[in-house]
Amino acid sequence: MSSNAADERIVYAKIHPSIGIARVGNSQKDDGYYIGPQVTDPAPQPPGFYRDGSGALKREVAQFRIYGYNAAGRAVRELRMDEGAEIEWSVQLANHKAAWYNFELALDIPEAAAATPSTRRNASVKDRRKLSITPSPRNISTPSTQGAQYHFDDGNFMGISVALGELRTDAQGRLLVFGGHGKSASIDGKPPVTFANNDGWYDDTSDGPVTARVRVDGRPLDVAPAWVVVAPPNYGPQQKSVRTLYALMTDLAIQAGQLPAPTRPSFRHDLLPIFQALCDLQWMNAGFAAGFGYGMPQHLLAPDYLRKLAQPGDTYKELRRTVANAFRNPLDNDISQKPWPWVYGDAMDVPMPPIPRAMTALTTTQLALLDRWAEGDFIADLEPAPPVPRSIDEVPLALQPAMLDRAALEFCLADAFHPGCEMTWPVRHATMYLEPYRWRHRAADNPEPDYGSTLTPGEATSYNGPLYAQFPGSITRWMAIPWQTDTASCRSGYQPNYDPYLPTFWPARVPNQVLDVENYKKVMDAALPREQRLAAFNTRSDWDRTLGVGYDNQLLNMVNHFDRQGIVEVRPGIADDPDFPPLMQVEDRGGKDMSEAEREATDARMRQLARLGTPTTTP
Repeated sequence: MSSNAADERIVYAKIHPSIGIARVGNSQKDDGYYIGPQVTDPAPQPPGFYRDGSGALKREVAQFRIYGYNAAGRAVRELRMDEGAEIEWSVQLANHKAAWYNFELALDIPEAAAATPSTRRNASVKDRRKLSITPSPRNISTPSTQGAQYHFDDGNFMGISVALGELRTDAQGRLLVFGGHGKSASIDGKPPVTFANNDGWYDDTSDGPVTARVRVDGRPLDVAPAWVVVAPPNYGPQQKSVRTLYALMTDLAIQAGQLPAPTRPSFRHDLLPIFQALCDLQWMNAGFAAGFGYGMPQHLLAPDYLRKLAQPGDTYKELRRTVANAFRNPLDNDISQKPWPWVYGDAMDVPMPPIPRAMTALTTTQLALLDRWAEGDFIADLEPAPPVPRSIDEVPLALQPAMLDRAALEFCLADAFHPGCEMTWPVRHATMYLEPYRWRHRAADNPEPDYGSTLTPGEATSYNGPLYAQFPGSITRWMAIPWQTDTASCRSGYQPNYDPYLPTFWPARVPNQVLDVENYKKVMDAALPREQRLAAFNTRSDWDRTLGVGYDNQLLNMVNHFDRQGIVEVRPGIADDPDFPPLMQVEDRGGKDMSEAEREATDARMRQLARLGTPTTTP
């Protein structure tokens, strides 16, 4: 056998992404879904893409693929049913939120010791099993399969049937995991009253292991398992946080010695994403729009500013240093809200406590890379800009697994774990990981111990505690119940005497202030006076204005009508104008604000920009 042939011999397989993300949506149509991000810079979708014809939100589906690896650890082939691989997928979903503990504060920070104890949710319910939604595992081994037998519909909450989703495959046999429809309700009809801990309530988010049995040419392969997390909707599908979940998990793996520490940052790949995220949040928060928006002094993506930031040598060394120093560094023990990013941290409260953890900071790795860049020790690779893959098929096969892992996590947040959007603080503990980005699975014959009526920080972080091997439902149980109450509660500018828009919680997923369609139309109307168009461009509308007045009423409206909230979409702007960007992001509220002709014209313009290769964010 030649050495080349040996290189192509598959000796084991892995499922990718290692952590897949699905999201709930209330569309009931068979085609009312879309595949979640599979590359780090996906092409923007046309207006209305994230809703079905009735205006309901589509579900985001997690697609999983299996790759065969050679003895050197290189992916050599995707294993597909339609190409002869024998694959039997298995998924088990569960929701243990109501049976878990109240969220009060992340239990791994010092402030948790003095926080309200984390007691059991629904503490009066003696049979705790009735609180967990635990449908049977589902297996699928045939391409393009749909059917009732693949639905997670045999779980229940206190005797009420609760469906958690379904499985399908595509024509190639890749797995599609669907989550629930965003159904949340109370067993006793009581309204929700708080952001995280509403007794008697359930929702249809979930999580669990994704495994597969694989045979290639009649030969069984060991297959590294994956996980799926079913999260709330993504109301900002083109946005990333300044500190993504991928950045957090990368830093965690570096600190644990699972990945090598980077030595010399790439401007394009390591620094630019941080600057880009700060600027892109202009479409989600009015404070970021004023600070980092198009045409503003700190618009880091402005071509001349970006050229200076990307230039090595001493000419702009002090500029690099001032930008790097603007970021919050935990080593400084700075309690101010003013350093970047302007995002709440795990220990936030109202009023803000004078402690460093009240605000979020970049990861240790990100800060180290910023420091090296400031000193001029970086790869100046901004230009020429390489082609950006817009779909996973444009990525070389050997690089596809890592891209799938990264893309899924880059669109998840590592902002304030209070508790969070997709998942929360346990994921920053290396004990949970089999390898970078891949969680350990708990064996069925090794059940988790009962931690009693109160979960203390010591118990939470102890050996054989909940931060080690995971089982179905053990990721989402830490999250708010129901999810809608947290999404409706965590906003921005809690102390208006400091700033009415800043700091903010999770603007990349849950917008705060947005450019609405009415103001967008004024901006695009060249017949209007320029001052009127400028005023419209710099006006932001409250994203939660559809929820009504009064906190309790807003919580209930989010439960019942979460599909009415706007999706922030990319739309054409104005080319070659110092005041208006060539692409904008605009709130879509189900097509009610645009005529069909306007929507078709916008869609046509977006397709034209895509053909011209117009970037979605960077100039």
